Amino acid sequence: MQGEATIHKTKPARMVWLWGAIPLVLLAVIIYMLSSLGTGIKDEPVAPIEALNVEKITLTEEGFKVKVLNSGPEEVTIAQVIVNDAFWNADFHPSSTIGRLGQTEISIPYGWVEGDPYSIKLITTNGLIFTGDVAVAALTPVADADRFAQYALIGFYVGVVPIGLGLLWFPFLRRFSDRGMQGVLALTVGLLFFLVVDTLQEGLELGAEAPGVFHGTALVWFGALLSFLFLLALDQASEKRSNSNGKQVAYKISGGIGLHNLGEGLAIGAAFAAGEAALGTFLIIGFTLHNITEGVGIASPLLKDSPTWRTFLALALVAGAPAIVGTWVGGFVFNDTLAAMFFGIGAGAIIQVIYVIGKMIVKEAAKNGKPAVSWTNLASLTLGIVLMYVTALFVSV
Repeated sequence: MQGEATIHKTKPARMVWLWGAIPLVLLAVIIYMLSSLGTGIKDEPVAPIEALNVEKITLTEEGFKVKVLNSGPEEVTIAQVIVNDAFWNADFHPSSTIGRLGQTEISIPYGWVEGDPYSIKLITTNGLIFTGDVAVAALTPVADADRFAQYALIGFYVGVVPIGLGLLWFPFLRRFSDRGMQGVLALTVGLLFFLVVDTLQEGLELGAEAPGVFHGTALVWFGALLSFLFLLALDQASEKRSNSNGKQVAYKISGGIGLHNLGEGLAIGAAFAAGEAALGTFLIIGFTLHNITEGVGIASPLLKDSPTWRTFLALALVAGAPAIVGTWVGGFVFNDTLAAMFFGIGAGAIIQVIYVIGKMIVKEAAKNGKPAVSWTNLASLTLGIVLMYVTALFVSV
């Protein structure tokens, strides 16, 4: 009898799985039929649907190498190549015909002149024209050991050094009263609020330049939302095990700022890779001034703790070292789509940190019987935004 009961229980379970699979199988059949047989509508599109994205233009001693992505729904064949309004011979690897989401590399033998601008136009067999521009011609850096070391040093100057200098204000900040510490936390919120707006703006700009098929701007929002929720869930899980202390919050701030500084490194590396050395140097100086205020924000949750120098060193590396990675990526393998996604992830991380610090301010204010949004806190938050805005003027291009 017991065996019969077991059999009767397993049969319904199998039927449930079967009913769950049937809609998926039917959906797959319908999609296959639509893709192979068509919709039954015979009308041809008025104009060909083609989309090519010039992902990267590399300048070598022999000429140009253009990496192209077909982001459209149809196969595309490149018929002609024009460089500065002159038709030019070119070799295609692997082929001049590119399938959907396929890539090809175009080698153009051309005696370019350093410092001159160039416009490369690709004409398809249907007569559509897609353009890639070289603002300032310069030999594309080769990923060798010397260049890696140079970019690492730049990232170190931009990320680790200014944040470390900002952390040196810690002894001065510890002399503040409870009211002053609340103000410092509010100042940190202001700094981070500016950073999250700036990060989202940068991400959306890159997302707009990414191939449309990848939905770059949507990736920014998805990355921000998912990273915020992930870190929030992680934070709530850790709170169940132990109370969140100032050191943990400081590391969260460092992580969020680190993702932001990754984007700064991308901008610097891309500027040097494009031959815009003056712009790259300008960005280094500007970001260095801009990032020193971030050290204050990282130090603020530690004011009631007694951190060691190892803690400060680790915090500076967590927040600053991503600038080194960003400089490498921007200089050698920059990609608009991935960069946009990373900016979104960074924005979500910063928003989660703002949420955590906001809770700290509210908790401390309630403990002291004072309003969370006091005039001191409001003034400090405003000061944080103004400081970041003013220092950002040094990197506005």
